[in-house]
Amino acid sequence: MVSLGTRQLTGSAAAVARRPPRRRFWPARATGYLFIAPLVIGIALFQLYPIAVTTYASFTQWNGLSSPVFTGLDNYRRLLTDDPTFRLVIKNTLFFMLGAIPLTTLLALGLALLTSQQRRGMAFFRMAFFVPFVANTVAVSFVWYRLFGGEDGVLNGFLGGVGVHGPDWLVTSPWAMLAVIIASVWQGMGYPMIVLIGGLQSIPATIYEASAIDGATGVRKFRHITLPLVTPSLFFVILTQFITTFQVFGIVYVMTQGGPNKQTTVYLLYVFNTAFGEGQVGYASAMAWILFVIIGLVTLVQWRLQRRWVFYG
Repeated sequence: MVSLGTRQLTGSAAAVARRPPRRRFWPARATGYLFIAPLVIGIALFQLYPIAVTTYASFTQWNGLSSPVFTGLDNYRRLLTDDPTFRLVIKNTLFFMLGAIPLTTLLALGLALLTSQQRRGMAFFRMAFFVPFVANTVAVSFVWYRLFGGEDGVLNGFLGGVGVHGPDWLVTSPWAMLAVIIASVWQGMGYPMIVLIGGLQSIPATIYEASAIDGATGVRKFRHITLPLVTPSLFFVILTQFITTFQVFGIVYVMTQGGPNKQTTVYLLYVFNTAFGEGQVGYASAMAWILFVIIGLVTLVQWRLQRRWVFYG
């Protein structure tokens, strides 16, 4: 009887030992919640709350200070049918994208091909081309503003030294957008270059060795090996470039402020001017949601079309 009772007691003690102690479990969970609390609070305050406010404001007439007046879909109807400036802004933004995305991608690919080689000093050049990407946008814009600015600009001073009269880059319609595109490409090509360098260095060297045995030249290697195998990186670069260029703001604001005659007014600059310059926060909120929908739809289309040209090996 004593032996049986001892076994029962021992079994009960083992069961209790296997059971997770409630006093230890709850403090551990509370500690985990405490660690993630700053991130959750930050997301709620700076992302979820602004999204909710912007969603409601897009259906109202509101200047950001007074009480909003609910107007339904009036802001969206006005944007899509009665706002010629909105159509001009879309056209300017598309023109900027058609200039910036191909130039940035091609230059980034060319620099990646050059700097991915295992030679002395290539790390310095990679760093030098990447630095503008992490530099302050206002500082970069001001440097290019001084380069392109008027008669006293550095570029026109150089052209005048060789007998060429340069245009007023930032106040003339054909040249202002070109100046903005050049500045944007110069600042933005560093990150795609790094991405493409990673894609190039992930290509196995044995493939190039086998192609060399078969007599493939440098051009054929690039066309039939390098370019197909780097398409995943190219797809990522083009996708992120589309999202970035559609939201360009800082360079345009500093260099041209949307002029001349709104010929360089891009989407986000128009949203900014409408919300804070004209006090139409509700109308600007509707524009922000239309931008979200456009980016989402084009991203979805690009994701579907990647199956036709992206090669994942």
